[in-house]
Amino acid sequence: MAYFSTNGPEAEKPVKKRRFYTKKWFRIVGTFVLLMLIIGGAFAWKTGLILDKISSGGLLNSLIHSIPGVKDELKGEADGRINVLLLGMRGENLPGGGLLADTIILASIKPLENKVSMISIPRDLYVTVPGTQDKQKINAVHAYGEQKGAGQGLRDMKTIISEVTGLPIHYAASINFSGFKQLVDAIGGVDITLDKPFDEALQFNEPHVCDSETYTEPTGTFDEKKKNVYWPGTKIVKRVRITASYPLCTNPNKECGGNFSLPAGKQTLSGNQALCYVRSRVTSSDFERAKRQQEVMQLIKEKVLSAGTLMDYKKISGIADSLGDNARSDFEPWEMKALFDMYIKMQNPQTFQRVLEDSEDGLLYYPGESAAGYILLPRGDNYDKIREVSQNIFTLSPQTDIKPK
Repeated sequence: MAYFSTNGPEAEKPVKKRRFYTKKWFRIVGTFVLLMLIIGGAFAWKTGLILDKISSGGLLNSLIHSIPGVKDELKGEADGRINVLLLGMRGENLPGGGLLADTIILASIKPLENKVSMISIPRDLYVTVPGTQDKQKINAVHAYGEQKGAGQGLRDMKTIISEVTGLPIHYAASINFSGFKQLVDAIGGVDITLDKPFDEALQFNEPHVCDSETYTEPTGTFDEKKKNVYWPGTKIVKRVRITASYPLCTNPNKECGGNFSLPAGKQTLSGNQALCYVRSRVTSSDFERAKRQQEVMQLIKEKVLSAGTLMDYKKISGIADSLGDNARSDFEPWEMKALFDMYIKMQNPQTFQRVLEDSEDGLLYYPGESAAGYILLPRGDNYDKIREVSQNIFTLSPQTDIKPK
């Protein structure tokens, strides 16, 4: 019987082959690890820049809070309730009141009780602008604040919302239309089920006084200012005199296609569709719009926190990009991370929702036309009832016309 020597050429071949594959495998793995480190480092650098851009804090403070042993306690955490003001607006330097906060939502988190809440405050609530004696709609407070300096709008909104609700407002954040659309597109749209078709045929065709930039398509109609002329010594109207007349135009570049509609049933809304859906109000009302905003916010939150998004680098990068130039907040970067970590640890939190409105049993009322146009005032002409609801939102019966989540 023949025996092969372990020192022979037949024995040496597999050894050389094994070394070759070992070196090749090491190079492949090493290259992959290096590539992941580069990508991860670039993403961390990019995310850090974005967080620094949208937050009020600095890198140094965040580094301090990354040191083991440094206490990372959020404002309100010691009291068991963290209140965050969320604002939505058209965007700086855009026509149509770009810095008016037309979406105003106070979100609260009770981490130890696994509860969250959202209270929508209508833009037409008539208030006193902080630091002045001027009365304005609450959505104008942000715009007036920004005229005084960058970031003052958020601070003034926190002040007035605290006054209205009686709650300390720990943080505030805003996002513009562009950021909202990009955010929804970055997560692959939002999945929604409509019980019936949705249609907004009026709002995006609304005429305005003609100007040279936006509303340039004549409608042939006029906005007429009128004044009653009375019979001498009586309150009987003799005639109505037109004191001024302004031609009305529409925007030739109609938003949302002019006539925005969605079919009934399950569908995925793109960023633009979602924005049109949460902006629509003329055919329904501002209160119904607020309910839709809360519904879509819940859907976005679920999609962002889903495993499919959190494990998808492209989506996470897209989310970061959408916020970079379009969102602002007074969070420091470490506070954003701490709040996010806190929230994802909550297990399917119970959600409490409320929209302040002027229904028969609502907390607001319409006093009639004013110099500021359509406005709303608190019932009782004070904020006592609103403050009671805001304080006790977690123990109140749910508002049945808001879709529960």
